[in-house]
Amino acid sequence: MSKETPCVAVCMIDPKTKLCFGCGRTLPEIARWHGMASAERLALMAELPERMADAGLVPVAGSSKRA
Repeated sequence: MSKETPCVAVCMIDPKTKLCFGCGRTLPEIARWHGMASAERLALMAELPERMADAGLVPVAGSSKRA
């Protein structure tokens, strides 16, 4: 399995911010994740911690990594 995923298997979307509580991605980003180039995935992953902090979301630790 690729390590190029922020998924922590906590797949719940915050209704206010439209971001996943587990990884900080939007539904459209999650849907096209496997179609993204590696560089695009890595660039997006680098933005996620700040995005979640700006939205006031605390990352939720999951039990396993997924896509």
